[in-house]
Amino acid sequence: MHLETLTCKSHIIPIEIPKFNLNFHVDFSSTRRRTCRVTSLTRICNHRKRIITACVNHSQEIPVNLENLHSNLNSCTSAEEQVEAVTVREEIPVVDSNAKGEFSGNESIWAQVVEIVKFSGPAVGLWLCGPLMSLIDTAVIGQGSSIELAALGPGTVFCDNTSYVFMFLSIATSNLVATALAKQDKDEVQHQISILLFIGLACGILMFIFTRLFGTWGITAFTGANNMEIVNAANTYVQIRGLAWPAMLVGWVAQSASLGMKDSWGPLKALAVATAINGIGDIALCRFFGYGIAGAAWATMVSQVVAAYMMIAALSKKGYNGFALSIPSFDEVLQIFTLAAPVFLTMMSKVAFYSLLVYYATSMGTHTAAAHQVMLQLFCIFAVWGEPLSQTAQSFMPELLYGVNRNLSKARMLLKSLLIIGASNGLILGSAGVSISWFFPQLFSSDPLVIQEMHKVLLQLFLTLWVSPCVHSLEGTLLAGRDLKFISISMTAIFGLASLLVMLFSSKGFGLTGCWFALVAFQWTRFLVALRRLTLADGILYLEGSVHDEFHKLKAT
Repeated sequence: MHLETLTCKSHIIPIEIPKFNLNFHVDFSSTRRRTCRVTSLTRICNHRKRIITACVNHSQEIPVNLENLHSNLNSCTSAEEQVEAVTVREEIPVVDSNAKGEFSGNESIWAQVVEIVKFSGPAVGLWLCGPLMSLIDTAVIGQGSSIELAALGPGTVFCDNTSYVFMFLSIATSNLVATALAKQDKDEVQHQISILLFIGLACGILMFIFTRLFGTWGITAFTGANNMEIVNAANTYVQIRGLAWPAMLVGWVAQSASLGMKDSWGPLKALAVATAINGIGDIALCRFFGYGIAGAAWATMVSQVVAAYMMIAALSKKGYNGFALSIPSFDEVLQIFTLAAPVFLTMMSKVAFYSLLVYYATSMGTHTAAAHQVMLQLFCIFAVWGEPLSQTAQSFMPELLYGVNRNLSKARMLLKSLLIIGASNGLILGSAGVSISWFFPQLFSSDPLVIQEMHKVLLQLFLTLWVSPCVHSLEGTLLAGRDLKFISISMTAIFGLASLLVMLFSSKGFGLTGCWFALVAFQWTRFLVALRRLTLADGILYLEGSVHDEFHKLKAT
């Protein structure tokens, strides 16, 4: 056996090539003796019983006579004896498996769990900053005028709930940026950021115009024409906050782009600064200068503008221009719409189902409606803690599903880690929600009848909170794999069936218990359907080529 070897002192970094796990990287030059950087190359020829091996550090260039190397490799001439040809490309990136945000093949479940927690932990703060800002406004305004406090309700509902319509910008940005990064195409990343920033700015300008023209009408429809004092105060709040619509939506895009790059600390720092500005501004403008609800609105508006600027600046530190805008083509708008429509449908289905629960609970009497409001708010507050798992799946899955280092076994391992974290997180959240409702119900109501109704749905509260983080993990994985048609159809069907269940339980006189059992069925059906979809043999986590085909189809579109 004849052996030829090129060696160096540095370590070997294997790069996977289909079938033989072989590859090497060549830098072409104008001279005959080209520079060859080889990470791991082995070719076996059964006819001549020769092995040729080359190992060169990817960071060090060593001159090699490439023609002689090729002549040795081509010494196996028989078609039956030749192995698969090694592809020489002008540029094959060498990716270190220890790089930030990537999972190595030898990584344990526990190591993956730690990595996920490092990303999703700060991301929790992103979901809490918004409610925290509204809580600060409420606390400060509540110390002054009761009319302005009452006006703050419809004002925040108009501003905050309307923003959910544009949640598709956040999901689409994370997905498209993570996809481009998985292909290691920096120009494509910049292009996606630029067109999404343009769309965010355009939507922000439209919402600013809508607020100026129809703000008063919307608040009047919500509060009633007989409460003009509340309408005027709420409209003042809405009009001032409306100035921040363009900055807020642009900031959402920049924030989601950072999350798509697996950076959750940068957006968290920006929102932490914004929350501090909002709190200090509220106290200064409302308490010391006496601007009331207008001062709270100015403080929130300025904080949102500052947060948007900081998030755009954070993109610049990563090497991307956060101030560059590009007008998208019709095909690019269509691609974004294919991502946005399922997300919009999913969110609207959830909002519609929760509204249906409120409608039926309200019809059952004052005490039942009050108990339902308390328990639903507890559910929403604790369920937020599972949202970062969906973002984690959308940020980490694309590189494993259709990146240059595609590996479906690692993707399945990542999903297993997400479900382990989700189940553990759900147990903690469910236990906390039930404990607060059981031991401290006086925090929400001192009426014994209301407390009695609350205690009737403790089991349902636990079951819904337990499964909620796992649902986020599974649906985030489906979004990362772009199984969009399934998400749309399944969510519509589940919403329809759960709504029928609510009406059936109400007609049979099951009261609030029946409504909450319908909510349990809604959550667990989403979990089981998504889990079944992801564990199918021809699903995106098992069928080779399925995700690649879908990705190239979307890219071609």
